[in-house]
Amino acid sequence: MFLSSVMNFEWNLPPSILLSLVHICLTAQTNYAPYFFDNGSGSTNGNMALLSLSEDTAVGSYIYTLNGSDPEGYPVTYGLTFEPGTKRYFAVDPLHGNITLIEELDREKQDEIDALVSISDGLNKVIEKVRILVTDVNDESPEFLNTPYIVNVPEDTPPGSSILQIEAVDKDTGSGGSITYSIQNTHGTRFTIDRHSGILRIKTGLPLDFEKSRTHFVTVLAKDGGGKLHGKYQIFSSTTTVTVNVEDVQDSPPIFIGTPYYGYVYEDTIMGSEIFTVMAYDGDRGIPNIIYYSLVDGSDGAFAINNATGVITLVKHPNELKKEVYELKIQVSEITPEDDMVAHAFTVVTIRVVDLNNHPPTFYGENGPQNQFELTMYEHPPEGEILRGLKITVNDSDQGANAKFNLRLVGPGGILRVVPQTVLNEAQVTIIVENSAGIDYEKFHFLVFKLLAIEVNTPEKFSSTADITIHLLDINDNVPKFSSEYYIARIPENSPGGSNVVAVTATDLDSGLWGEIKYSIYGAGSDLFLIHPSTGIIYTQPWATLDAELNSKYNFYVKAEDTEGKYSLAEVFVTVLDINDHCPEFNENIQEKTMIIGSPVKIEATDQDADEPNNVVDYFIMQADPANIFDIDQNTGEINLKSYIRSLDIIENITHNKDCKWSVVVQAKDRGSPSFSTTAVVKIDVTEETLLHKGPMAAFLMQSKDNPMKALGVLAGVMAIMVVITVFISTAMFWRNKKSNRVMPMRRIIRRRRTDHPPRTARTEWLKFKKSSHAADKFALEEMEAGIENENGNNNSPCHLLPPSAPSPPPPPRLLPKFSKTEWSLPTVSGSITPRIIDQQMKERVPSASAALVSELKQMLEKKNAGSSISFY
Repeated sequence: MFLSSVMNFEWNLPPSILLSLVHICLTAQTNYAPYFFDNGSGSTNGNMALLSLSEDTAVGSYIYTLNGSDPEGYPVTYGLTFEPGTKRYFAVDPLHGNITLIEELDREKQDEIDALVSISDGLNKVIEKVRILVTDVNDESPEFLNTPYIVNVPEDTPPGSSILQIEAVDKDTGSGGSITYSIQNTHGTRFTIDRHSGILRIKTGLPLDFEKSRTHFVTVLAKDGGGKLHGKYQIFSSTTTVTVNVEDVQDSPPIFIGTPYYGYVYEDTIMGSEIFTVMAYDGDRGIPNIIYYSLVDGSDGAFAINNATGVITLVKHPNELKKEVYELKIQVSEITPEDDMVAHAFTVVTIRVVDLNNHPPTFYGENGPQNQFELTMYEHPPEGEILRGLKITVNDSDQGANAKFNLRLVGPGGILRVVPQTVLNEAQVTIIVENSAGIDYEKFHFLVFKLLAIEVNTPEKFSSTADITIHLLDINDNVPKFSSEYYIARIPENSPGGSNVVAVTATDLDSGLWGEIKYSIYGAGSDLFLIHPSTGIIYTQPWATLDAELNSKYNFYVKAEDTEGKYSLAEVFVTVLDINDHCPEFNENIQEKTMIIGSPVKIEATDQDADEPNNVVDYFIMQADPANIFDIDQNTGEINLKSYIRSLDIIENITHNKDCKWSVVVQAKDRGSPSFSTTAVVKIDVTEETLLHKGPMAAFLMQSKDNPMKALGVLAGVMAIMVVITVFISTAMFWRNKKSNRVMPMRRIIRRRRTDHPPRTARTEWLKFKKSSHAADKFALEEMEAGIENENGNNNSPCHLLPPSAPSPPPPPRLLPKFSKTEWSLPTVSGSITPRIIDQQMKERVPSASAALVSELKQMLEKKNAGSSISFY
């Protein structure tokens, strides 16, 4: 239709332009508008419809993506705008459609946000209005309404009554908007609150009392139900203070102030004078009634009271008063506005009649008033002793309370005390020793005290003083004391007899003869010393000779004693200082030494001095020929060949002498001052180590050539060890054989041989020891024939053995070398078995039982007709 209209329209245009216009119109008719995807609620992309956003979403957060499409596939752009006059909460990326939060959300201020979202393909633009819902989080605290809370409550309000309702609101929704109430610091409070309604009540059993507390301050806490904020569970609360003013009601009687009451009437008091004023107030201070005073009893017509002010006055002359003490009973009442007299209270006013205080306390001695007292006494009297030399009396001429005063002793504290301490009118003063140690002549030659008498209950506080001077006499109460518990002295050993060693000093604090000191000395180490009895100077005996090498330490005691025998002790330590008075002395065995090349030869000298450096010895080679062969260690005395000499050939080449024996002059010199020295000649035989390889014995003899006693000592030690081992083995085997009872005294058993048995020679295999684990079996001889019962009855074996084979001829006897004549033996219970020794002396040492056994063996071998074997047990 549009094309037909165009064709029907009369255009005054060229045909080409008309065709172009028709083409454009057709193209525009076929371009469709873009559109948003509608993904529904819960989606994060689309047209932003039904979007819910939490109010605690952080500014700058990505919240949504606008997403749409163009039917023709053209690229689209996105837009986001708001109604004029509203706040812009979001911003959009036009190309990608990403929406970002740019303003902070607050659901309590705005819970819905209207926005216009658009999508455009460049030609067409689609705009949609969307509404974003802002969801709640727990970000608000409860807020109290109608603050401040002030309530007035009568004090007679019954406990449990409600007095106020607290109300608070929370703008949050859900649990975050629910509120519960509580009271902080419930301890001591008289109130309670309903946690849901907020109604404040008086606690049951705790009534209010205006007279005790007129105002109460209650802190109420309002707390929400909690909820999430920024991903965390949060609970918010608020507090408010409730002021409860307690209103007074008439429920208390009048109360007197300042009780108990005391008044005084003096001898010069004028009639009509004010004696005392009582004061009372209504116990109900909030709405007080008028107070009315009245005198009920006890005045005897001498006193009157003002009904309005409570002033008590004297209505008689003081001389007319018959009593010393009056007790007035006073009544106070309340008068209501209706002139009713209610709520009475009573009190007592004590009025004492006294004369004037016009006399101070006065001290008296034996001759009248006195303020100076003196006494002489020995120091350290017994505690509790009365100072009877002081005769002191104190008196106050006033009467009653005016005559009451205290006594006090002022001076060095804790030494003396005064009795009595409180006096009425008059008393004898007694002074008692309280601390005997404080009365010390060595500290004070005299003591001064002041005795004070001060009135107690008078406004004038009259007082008097007296000086007491005590002169002290000395007694012997101190022990002499040394200036030190011990003394250390040093004296050279060459000091002559009578030389001073050390001076000891002791002091005695007592005076006169009590302070004189006598010194004495005693102890095991005091034989060489004396002490001056007066000066305390210790010196050596005139005949004493000190020697540090014999004894360098002495210790003994000194005593300081006074004239009564009181004493103290001190210990004296004397060190005798060594001087260089001994020369070094060489050992006796240094004259000849054998030196192996590569090993040193040591010489040794000793110095008998006691201390270093006097006894420290240095060694020197004074002369040697040739001089270039030996060196000596200055400290140890070791003589060595020079380092380049390693064989005898080198020595022979140097000295052109094959005899390697030299004499060396050595010197031993101490380090004392002055120094002493000793010289000696040492003969040194130089040899090589290869000469000692002929055997250990030769090496030992060569090494001990210079010290023959060393060889003898080693030999004696070896022999002693062998003897001990032999005795030990013999003893052990003796006790073992005794327990086993296997080895018996040796006996010979000879049985005849059968006539048909061929002759045979005896063998000596029986002489061989058996190998057995039992020690006694080593000494049992082999059974030569078994099966026949032993004639001597010592056959302990019940079994019978077969006869042994014929023995072989005995071997010739072994000859022992003659270089050793030491016999060896193995002891048994009955004797010992000893081998034959050619030496006649060894034969004589063989036990008689063994000799008889050998003889019997010879006879056995000669008998040809013997039919039995030989057995020994």
